[in-house]
Amino acid sequence: MIGVYQLFLRLVDRLPLPSTKAQQRFALAALLSQALIAVTGSVVRVTGSGLGCPTWPKCFDDSLVPIPQDEVPWWHQAIEFGNRQIAVWIVVTTSIAIVLAVTRARRRREILIYAWIMPLSTFAQGILGGITVLTGLRWWVVGAHMLVSCAMVWLAATLYAKVAEPDDGAEIETAPAGARRLVAGSAVVMALVLTAGMIVTAAGPHAGDRTNPKAIDRLDVSIPLLSLTHGLLVALYVGLLIWAAVLIARGPSSEAVRRRVKIVFVVVAAQSLIGVVQYFTGVPALLVVLHVAGAMSVIAEAAILYRLMSARVVRGSDRTTDKLAA
Repeated sequence: MIGVYQLFLRLVDRLPLPSTKAQQRFALAALLSQALIAVTGSVVRVTGSGLGCPTWPKCFDDSLVPIPQDEVPWWHQAIEFGNRQIAVWIVVTTSIAIVLAVTRARRRREILIYAWIMPLSTFAQGILGGITVLTGLRWWVVGAHMLVSCAMVWLAATLYAKVAEPDDGAEIETAPAGARRLVAGSAVVMALVLTAGMIVTAAGPHAGDRTNPKAIDRLDVSIPLLSLTHGLLVALYVGLLIWAAVLIARGPSSEAVRRRVKIVFVVVAAQSLIGVVQYFTGVPALLVVLHVAGAMSVIAEAAILYRLMSARVVRGSDRTTDKLAA
């Protein structure tokens, strides 16, 4: 196994040496691709195209690509097949690119681990996506697929933040310890918010397949009750963020942290507005997609904020964390 890895390193060393800025771009591409696949997955769901390709890994039993079918409209096939192609060509490509970049640059071990998680998790997500199709879009499998994407966005955002840090720097606190604990607590609550949102969707009008909606497994629970639970968790999340922001404003905090917490509030406010409008307008498809995109933005910004609060920097300089504050 060691010999295989050494061979891999020798092959990677034939590539140009990427600068830190180039590595950041690769990491950003990996982050955006992880968010993109979640958004396109929501498009599949709200358009009822979940079984546009009714089998996996092929689109049909006897065809890798979509073929004319009376029972499956072509646009459902195109949307589902397109989502699969994004996973294969964009997510996989960006995941491999960041692995090659940080390996060639011989970055520290934690960066290498985060980078390798990208392609490995993408492979796992592909398997889970296949299970989702083969089980007929069971709500809990679809939900798990979505929540894994959320976790991947957090990890990709953390990788993006870590890549900007010097490997030989020192780990220092750049915000009050209490504020960091509150942000960590808010991340736990955010996970509950996302889970509650997933359950609301499982009971909502967007089943994921319109060719045979009666066959789709739906969660038979009161949507108003679920929405209330989701809203209360959002309120708790915002409350923890406000508390953390007060501590950040009053205590010794880096400029990067102060700027990032403002960005987090902006995306959270926009996401909350979309959620409210979505609820009172009957959950239109477009707003569902925007709500998923907003969720990915909140996750990414929160992850970067958390990392910036305890970052690896050159002592006496806030220059590294300021790269992420813009």
